[in-house]
Amino acid sequence: MNDSAIGEVLVPGEDLRRRIAELGAEISRDYEGRDLVMIGVLKGAVLFIADLMRQLTVPCEVDFMAVSSYGSSTDSSGVVRILKDLEAPIEGRDVLIVEDIIDSGLTLQYLLRNLRARTPGSLEVCALLTKPARRRVELPIRYVGFEIPNRFVIGYGLDYAQRYRNLSYVAVLDEERS
Repeated sequence: MNDSAIGEVLVPGEDLRRRIAELGAEISRDYEGRDLVMIGVLKGAVLFIADLMRQLTVPCEVDFMAVSSYGSSTDSSGVVRILKDLEAPIEGRDVLIVEDIIDSGLTLQYLLRNLRARTPGSLEVCALLTKPARRRVELPIRYVGFEIPNRFVIGYGLDYAQRYRNLSYVAVLDEERS
């Protein structure tokens, strides 16, 4: 895609595919013989959860939640609202939250608290990307695709003003040109 707002590529598509296959193998080993429910956090995790599910060798169900936590387009407000909740109960189930990116951690902290109150059998997190430099709270993240620097990223489900989700790689947003 020829767009001047697309900056440096941080995670090429080939690296994404390789790491997602590794995560799929690890999750499959860990959840062998268990009742796995994957919860994708919309909209950013759609591509990741779809590709991750195809790598699993264990049966799983999928559900989605949509949350809003960004006050401005590039900085989290810390205020979280559920826009779409789960369709099925998770009580007693092995739940894996699938996130596109963990930035400050405030949204995930809220989601974990909310979902723990529903008494799942287990609750773990799989994040494609994490930004340790931005973390404001300690979180238990079981599966991590890539740690990235504190830059605003787009592509592979991540957006800026609802654009760039369709990129097959993760790149830095050139904010001066966006």
